[in-house]
Amino acid sequence: MAYGALLHEADDAVAVVVNDVAKGDSVRLVTLSGEEKGSVQATEDIPLGHKIAVRDVAEGEDVIKYGRAIGAASKKISTGDHVHTQNVKSKRWA
Repeated sequence: MAYGALLHEADDAVAVVVNDVAKGDSVRLVTLSGEEKGSVQATEDIPLGHKIAVRDVAEGEDVIKYGRAIGAASKKISTGDHVHTQNVKSKRWA
């Protein structure tokens, strides 16, 4: 596989995995424009289409995807964590 997750913007805090990811897998990151952005190690299983943290996000900090805040971290999110409703409160519906 050429990469494991897509970053919509180079400075996003999360990327979308393009296959199911198992805890411990090394996930290669690439932007939509094809720029390689390194890799992260998954800290837990992450299903296809879900988000993986590409950097630490403090509790209460904005979670950035598409270059904008999609929510706030409801607890600390570490690099490689599965980012979903268990650790992000949406700003869209607030």
